[in-house]
Amino acid sequence: MALISPFEHLTERVKHLLHQIYGDVSGDFDIEGLVESLLAEMRLSEESTQPLAHKNVWSQHDAWVITYGDTIVSEDEKPLMTLGRFLDRNLSGAINGVHVLPFYPYSSDDGFAVLDYSSVNETLGSWDDIQALASRYSLMADLVINHCSSRSLWFQNFLKGVHPGADYFYTASPDDDLSAVVRPRTSPLLQEVETALGTRHVWCTFSHDQVDLDFRNPEVLRQFVSIIRFYLDMGVRIFRLDAVAFLWKQAGTPSINLPQTHAVVRLLRELMEHAVSESVIITETNIPNIENLSYFGNGNEAHGVYNFSLPPLLLHALVGGDCTHLNQWMMGMPPAKTGTTYFNFIASHDGIGLRPAEGLLDDDELQSLITAMEERGGRLSRRSTADGDSRVYEINISLFDALCDPVDESIDTGIERMVCAHALMFALAGIPGIYIHSLLGTRNDYERLEHLGYNRAINRRQWSESDLLAQLGDESSSHARVLTDLKNLLSIRQRQSAFHPNAAQFLLHLHKEVFGFWRESLDGRQRIFCLFNLAGTTQEVHMADLNLVEPYWVDLISGQDHVDRNQRVLLRPYQSLWLTNLPNHQ
Repeated sequence: MALISPFEHLTERVKHLLHQIYGDVSGDFDIEGLVESLLAEMRLSEESTQPLAHKNVWSQHDAWVITYGDTIVSEDEKPLMTLGRFLDRNLSGAINGVHVLPFYPYSSDDGFAVLDYSSVNETLGSWDDIQALASRYSLMADLVINHCSSRSLWFQNFLKGVHPGADYFYTASPDDDLSAVVRPRTSPLLQEVETALGTRHVWCTFSHDQVDLDFRNPEVLRQFVSIIRFYLDMGVRIFRLDAVAFLWKQAGTPSINLPQTHAVVRLLRELMEHAVSESVIITETNIPNIENLSYFGNGNEAHGVYNFSLPPLLLHALVGGDCTHLNQWMMGMPPAKTGTTYFNFIASHDGIGLRPAEGLLDDDELQSLITAMEERGGRLSRRSTADGDSRVYEINISLFDALCDPVDESIDTGIERMVCAHALMFALAGIPGIYIHSLLGTRNDYERLEHLGYNRAINRRQWSESDLLAQLGDESSSHARVLTDLKNLLSIRQRQSAFHPNAAQFLLHLHKEVFGFWRESLDGRQRIFCLFNLAGTTQEVHMADLNLVEPYWVDLISGQDHVDRNQRVLLRPYQSLWLTNLPNHQ
């Protein structure tokens, strides 16, 4: 029997995945030709390097900051250059990766209605600036794959009936059964437009300026493979697949998480890993937890999934001083297989999504959390439900304000909760992603909210570099205090092998005010017991309850020794402990 080369294996896998995607699509197109075209777009051949299966391309040294390209601005300078300088001078040694949110020309939604995937928004900078960031940091970019701008060349060509674009967009009839379609917005799903071929109704999962692409057309897939190859050439190594759960649509179904969507993710991973072995796909799927976990596939889909249930559950626990639901959630979280990991975050450029808490918090608990956030100045974004009603989809608020006490004028409680929340997140299995406004302790921006008129603007402040540096130069400011404490935690985290994203993790059953788990390094030598007082009162923990084996333990955060395994430890309100047997283990 003749041996099959690795490239022939790849060719057969790509063909198999294309049959899974297009097997039910009517139309006569050449699968063999499509395979050849996709491999050519990605520049793959017999000489291409074969990726190692199930390989971790991350470690405890990885921590990524999430930011818009123009979060920090300076006069007479492109914002991407300002951002790079700020990261170099203020976050060096704390983070090694940066997710620059959509930096392309756009028409709305702060970048997520893309006009041109091949360009950098000239108000931000150029591809030279992107490549400069990529030379110093692991660079994450958004692949806005579900939709593009209604003002894009592709959609304007769709209206004219010319290529490219004439057949790139998903259309449906108002008479179709669309009652089961899952919506993240309250706007009508279909938008009526006049084209050269007559009236059409285009599918808009989000806004009417964000028109859904039609992946039933293989040419749309080929275009995005070409875009991925270009981004790889520009230094992008981590791809956030934006809103990918909605990619495949079909009347009469929920049009979310369909099998073809999963097959597309598997295909993109297959192609990307063969092109650049250290490339990473992270799926952004703001959906209930069990559906979110499905994007790991069998270890062959996303390398990482956004851990969307963590923000609402952690916020609920800290505001209420009760980790019961956090415990239940963690018991149901499977360990990520080698070659996959969780992307942990507790704040983002969007809001605190509530769909990922469905089934984890009941309606009364969700409403209690919503009320608490409104008391702290938060705004609410809603979505349509299948019965024609609407529900709160996300809470829009800065994390600092979300964690402050609305009746306490002191900011100390907010800072203590901020540090506790991040200490917990940094210790969890997975890679931490920190929204830049959380690092900076930014407050609700009511002026920007009023000026721009949409709820998400409340947590998208644009800092003047000089104003920000003045705040950070004042050691007593909340901004400086938060940044200093979080950088210290990140520095400690990097030196602990038990904090490897794939190191073992086990839940500790303590009491409802104290959340705890322990991590063990991949070589089995280092253990870290992580304890977090989520309540506003002092809590007592018996060291005997932790089942400490070694006689000597030290808290990595405070440096305090804990020698007596029978002693009782008093945890101050919102205090965190990282107790380890090997404080200097790498």
